[in-house]
Amino acid sequence: MTSTPLATTARPLTLWVQGLTDNELVGWIVGSIVEPLLIVAAILVAASITIRLIRRALRRVIDRAKDPRALMPAGFLAGDSNKATPEELRVHQARREQRAEALGTLAQSVIRVVVWGFAILTALGTVGINLAPLIAGAGILGVAIGFGAQDIVKDFLSGVIMLVEDQFGVGDVIDAGEATGVVEEVSLRTTRIRALDGTVWHVPNGSISRVGNMTQEWSRMVIDVGVAYETDVDQAIELLHGVLERFQQRPEVQEQLLGEPMEIWGVNDLADSSVAIRVVAKTVPGQQWALGRLFRQVVKQELDAAGVEIPYPQRTVWHRTVAGDPPLPGVATSGD
Repeated sequence: MTSTPLATTARPLTLWVQGLTDNELVGWIVGSIVEPLLIVAAILVAASITIRLIRRALRRVIDRAKDPRALMPAGFLAGDSNKATPEELRVHQARREQRAEALGTLAQSVIRVVVWGFAILTALGTVGINLAPLIAGAGILGVAIGFGAQDIVKDFLSGVIMLVEDQFGVGDVIDAGEATGVVEEVSLRTTRIRALDGTVWHVPNGSISRVGNMTQEWSRMVIDVGVAYETDVDQAIELLHGVLERFQQRPEVQEQLLGEPMEIWGVNDLADSSVAIRVVAKTVPGQQWALGRLFRQVVKQELDAAGVEIPYPQRTVWHRTVAGDPPLPGVATSGD
């Protein structure tokens, strides 16, 4: 009875071991188990090294994009740097760095998926799995999944477009419809927003139909200072001019202002109980709220010291009595 020789794969290591040992069992073990595992391990190591090399190259590209001396495509850095003030240049540079990091993170994620996907397919082919039916089945499955995963594809493309167009980035305060807060992360599918009360919103990129960015390039503090109707408006505005001059001399205020001095736009509203005088300031992105809180505190102190009344809601009540009713003590009445 003759024994059937064990089938082995003619690979260099297998042939070398067979020639060295002249043992079919050893040759089969090396050709069917040891050498394929070594090749798979080599493929995975090569994929890992490739990703590291690409990540290092991307890091160099990102660092170059952050360098203000580097030439970048038109539109990458908003605004005219030749006309910008030092404060505006500092803000633009921070924005440039933020955008470069976001695009670099996106590129790393895409490259990681592509490299590992190719490595896994190559490894499967190495261990003897026929990839033709697998790829054909994956194609059919991909079409089926594609119809059911249109929202995921939409989210991915929307995320890429938002980053490329620089609609917002990590650290921006945005209004994305139902969610308003600080952007903590922009991934391939969702944008993570943390609201003022600490709530974390995970918003699919494809569902963001409009975005209001409150901290892009620069922000504006807008405050309406209310004075009583009995107050001389011209004197109140003149008083506010003095308040602004002293307020802008503070070092902490100068750090938050951007380029232009604070302005008084004049009477903005004739409200129920007050005359509103609007004060505005161009600030570093995101500093309009802190500057506004400080300004309200200073205005309250200055107006109190000057004897200018900051009104509160008031209502005049007329009490009307019917003939024959006893009058209320201390209350003016009017009859029919």
